[in-house]
Amino acid sequence: MIDAHAHLWLEQNGVVDGLPVYALGGGRSQFGREVRQMLPPAMTDGVNSAERFLSHMDFSRVGGAVITQEYIDGNQDAYLREVRREYPDRFRVCALYEENGVPDTDGMDGIKICGSRLADPDLLHHAAVFEEADRRGLFIGIDLADGSLQTGALRELALEHPSLRIAIGHFGMVTRPGWEEQIRLACLPNVSVESGGITWLFNEEYYPYPSAVRAILTARDICGMDKLMWGSDYPRTMTAITYRMSWDFIDRSPLLTDGEKRLLFHENAARFYRFGTLPDLPVIHHMAE
Repeated sequence: MIDAHAHLWLEQNGVVDGLPVYALGGGRSQFGREVRQMLPPAMTDGVNSAERFLSHMDFSRVGGAVITQEYIDGNQDAYLREVRREYPDRFRVCALYEENGVPDTDGMDGIKICGSRLADPDLLHHAAVFEEADRRGLFIGIDLADGSLQTGALRELALEHPSLRIAIGHFGMVTRPGWEEQIRLACLPNVSVESGGITWLFNEEYYPYPSAVRAILTARDICGMDKLMWGSDYPRTMTAITYRMSWDFIDRSPLLTDGEKRLLFHENAARFYRFGTLPDLPVIHHMAE
């Protein structure tokens, strides 16, 4: 299995709405004007390291993961380069675009654009990032603003760069009106969609997220199952569920075939992110079994 959407940091030093985001201990963070449980409470030191994530991945038999970024965590480029060097078979990593020129992508696999948080939301004004990613053979990971606000511009850029791999995050902001417009972009050969954050978006319904499963089926009917990838949005979603729960609600559903699940959990991401051979992880029974 491959997780197409996760986050890592050694120190959180981000910004939300112009205010700082930083760890307070006990897994909590100052998040602008309020305190939020950012991590599971046992992560008392606020360190969200690759080694801790690998423990979750190994237990859940997830062989590889894509590490994306967010303004609220601060720029983690330096740490992610270390992670990529230390674990080249397990991780693919993104440099963070911060509207101050094309980021340094040395040692990176892709560039993350926080589309919904851009000061200038017109993606055509950020075309240089797409051009550079295309030239260097990198992928673009992008979390779009709700609905269709940015879909026209992304379509134009995807058509202009047909060899550029583009992954739309947060499953097109699936609980917001007009989310299907983001999924329709994946009808283009070079665009795919990953489901990082889908359990956050359906949190009010909670596990086993029947509406999330139905949304996956809707997306399948729009763009095809071969364009969809599973993502966990670790670690923030782990404040509500376990890492295993972030995928087994799909695995347990009878509404998807075994072949569709293989595409969603592994084959599509292996091809899109260019993973090689992943470790064959053993089944470790837990103490409740």
